[in-house]
Parts: sequence; structure tokens; C-alpha cells
Amino acid sequence: MTISTPQVLQQRAAKERAGYRLKTAGLLLAFAVVFLGLWQLVTAGFDDGGLAPTPAASWDRLVEVLSTAFVHNPPNEVGIFFHLLASLQRVLLGFGLAALIAIPLGVLLGTSRVINDSLDPFIQVLRPVSPLAWLPIGLAVLRDAEWTAVFVIFMASLWLILINTIDGVRRVNPLYLDLARSLEATWANRTLKVLLPAALPGVVTGLRTALSTAWLVIVAAEMIVGSRGMGTFVWIEWNAMNVNSIVVAILIIGVVGFVLDRSIAQLHRLTPNA
Repeated sequence: MTISTPQVLQQRAAKERAGYRLKTAGLLLAFAVVFLGLWQLVTAGFDDGGLAPTPAASWDRLVEVLSTAFVHNPPNEVGIFFHLLASLQRVLLGFGLAALIAIPLGVLLGTSRVINDSLDPFIQVLRPVSPLAWLPIGLAVLRDAEWTAVFVIFMASLWLILINTIDGVRRVNPLYLDLARSLEATWANRTLKVLLPAALPGVVTGLRTALSTAWLVIVAAEMIVGSRGMGTFVWIEWNAMNVNSIVVAILIIGVVGFVLDRSIAQLHRLTPNA
């Protein structure tokens, strides 16, 4: 009978991980080739004067957009970097304000059934409303396009963070809180050192979903109220019939959304169940 040493087990695990990554990379490459092939087949047959975005034309436009990314001669010549920066600023500000309000409120509602039952009808009525429906209200009240975009992001993020925080708090094992009370821990200590760490998986899920939703919403909002941003860039390029530029913008929006999602996902490593 052969007994595997820890070193042998580590080598075996390393080989399995390497094999998994190789298979994943191979499948990714195969899917990319198939996608590009289908894209070429679909767009190559159009006789529309080059309106349909082909892979080659989109690639050329991507190189052009990236080469002028830092050009800043407003109002007509603004590189993609500054459009992206404007969108990120709006998203992070609205998302941050929503988190500052939703997390403490979620802890309160999760621990007090009386307060939760009294506010739940308001939450359930407002939660399904599309964030873009708040855009005219924001313009009417704030009278500022920039802060209206932030307000729309705030509304898009608020309910997702709030609902997931409430759910995370309610899932905390009551024995943890009972033990803290038996040790005569103060309310602040029970909340900060017991309740929040235990509820962190739910909170992080809410933050992750809210940030992804906010990044989706900002593009649509900027098409209406943005003077600069990824949504504004898409709208300007569509008016100029530069469809290849729109494909480039879609790619950049997707990559940035992926990075934002992965950044928040790293918080799961701080959770007790990670």
C-alpha cells in the first residue's frame, strides 16, 4: 500500500490545477474563434456601405480609439479615457452613497421586526421601479444633469444592497448573539464584532449585484443626461453612424464591468465562509 506524502499530494494538486487551466484556456480560445467566425459570416454579406461592424473594421477602430484615449480638447475632441473616467466617477459616487445608507438601514431592519414590518410596504412598492424611471424626478428636483445621473445610480444600488443586507443579518445564527449577550458585550460590540462579520456574505452579495446593476444603468442614463461618459460616447457615435465605435465601446464597458465585479468579489475572501 502506497502512502502519499504531503509533497506528493501538493504536486498532484498542482498538476490538476494546471490541467484545468489549460482546458479552460483551450475552450476559451475555441469559443473566441467560433464567435469571430460567426461574426464575420453575419456581417460580411451586408451591402450597406460598411455600416455593419466586421471584426477587422472593429479591430482597426479599437486601435484608433485607444491611440487617442488621452486626447482632451473639449468639447469636440475627448478621448475614451475621459468618457470612461466620468462614468466611473458617477457609478462609484452613487454606489458609495447607497452603501452608506443601505448597510446600516439593513442592519436595523434585520434586527428589528417591528421597524422592518412598518417599512416593508414602502420598500416593496419602490424596489421594482426601474432606476431610469427616477431620472425625470431627479432632473425636476436637482436641476442638474450630473447629480441626476448620480441619483439614478443611487436608486439602482440602494434596494439591492438593502435587501441583501437584511437577508444576511437574518441568517446570522442567534447563538452568536446570545453568547455575546452572555458575555455582557455592548450593543456596539455585538453589532460590529459579531453581527456584521457574520452577515458579511449577504452584504457582499448585495454590493456585487448592485455595482453590476449600476454599471448597466449608467450607460442608459448618460445617453439622456450625460455631457460626457460611455453612454454619451455611444450616443454620439450612433448619431455619426460609427457602428464600429459602438462595438469598441461595448467591449470596453464589458471589460470594465468584469473588473468591477471581480474587485467586489474579492471581498468574499474576508467573509467567515470564504
